[in-house]
Amino acid sequence: MIDTPTTAPPSFAELFAAQYPHLVRLAGLLGADDPEDIAQEAFARLHARRLRDDAAALSYLRATVCNLTRNRLRHLRLVRLRRPDPPEPARSSEHAVLVAEEHRALLAAVDRLPRRQREALVLRYWLDLSEREIAEAMGVSPGSVKTHASRAIAALGRALKEEEDAR
Repeated sequence: MIDTPTTAPPSFAELFAAQYPHLVRLAGLLGADDPEDIAQEAFARLHARRLRDDAAALSYLRATVCNLTRNRLRHLRLVRLRRPDPPEPARSSEHAVLVAEEHRALLAAVDRLPRRQREALVLRYWLDLSEREIAEAMGVSPGSVKTHASRAIAALGRALKEEEDAR
């Protein structure tokens, strides 16, 4: 009778060294926000548990990573649903005045633009129309829309810079 050498199952340390990076990757691909912790918890559960079949260790680890990740995502979803959005930071009175003054200056500068330039900017940035839609509304070509918008932005930049320098 010939004895065939049987391969002994890997030790826990060998299994950890060989499989930990793969299990971290699995947890990460499944969407875990803490894949290293998930993989470590799976190994901790394996260590605490005695499996009847040592060959099933890898299957057990993979299933545990899947379950832990699923549970973690479920928990995070519930926590996010229960937690109200944080309140908006309180703005100071000075901040409100500065913003209002900047808006006033911008609107005044827009009012001073030539009519076509003002139309191009309002249609583009306030109504969010495409160049084709603006061209149709203004009765000009899309190239003219680009020209009017470019000149308007340059003129606004100069006007706002002059006003800032005057302060």
